[in-house]
Amino acid sequence: MRIRTVVATGDARAAFRDSLSVGMAFVPLGLAFGALAVQSGLDWWWASLSAAVAFGGSFEFLLIGLVVAVTPLASIAVAAFMVNLRHVFYALSFPLHRVPGRLGKAYATFALCDEAYALASTEKARSWPGPQILWTQFFLHAYWTGSATAGALLGALIPESVTGLDFALPALFTVLALDALRDLRHRGGVRGHPGGDLPTPLLALTSAFVARAVFPGQMLLAAFALFTAGLLARHLMTTAQRPNHA
Repeated sequence: MRIRTVVATGDARAAFRDSLSVGMAFVPLGLAFGALAVQSGLDWWWASLSAAVAFGGSFEFLLIGLVVAVTPLASIAVAAFMVNLRHVFYALSFPLHRVPGRLGKAYATFALCDEAYALASTEKARSWPGPQILWTQFFLHAYWTGSATAGALLGALIPESVTGLDFALPALFTVLALDALRDLRHRGGVRGHPGGDLPTPLLALTSAFVARAVFPGQMLLAAFALFTAGLLARHLMTTAQRPNHA
């Protein structure tokens, strides 16, 4: 029993160290989310509940506007599906098989956010045991929920003239994308595709420009839909081009 306790404590400490940099980036983002929820007319506990139960990141920002506008539940469900559809692709390579227990796997599936996937997909993370992966997701979930709650409670004290907090999300994704690209280059890229996922940023920018030009009123949903369709098409083309060794 003592050995198990020591191992579990070590996994938690390692997960805390590995998640600290990303967790610190969650703080200004969560504060901005909580403040935005309160300033939009919602009660402070709404931000806490959304952060703890939905844990949808970018979708939660979108959800504030949908709730304030009294959008029908069917439309909210479609928006949630489109924005979070990318998680289907995460599941293809996320090391869920290393997470112990059914309850652990259920929580790991629920807490599979972009940042957790980025951390668990690095070369260093290949040696992580299952409990460390689970602790990493828990700490990220706690950072987001805690900072969103603090932002909601302190929302009235944050001047409306403060700018730049909303840039925390794209800045965080940019850093994670650069780290993933550097890791791919370090490993020599993907076989048959030098440099790994180099076209992905171009695909994302193209999707955003097309959505802006064709669907200016629904740019976010359109961009995500186009980006998802592009990723799926590229995956199917890559699979079809691979030699069959059967």
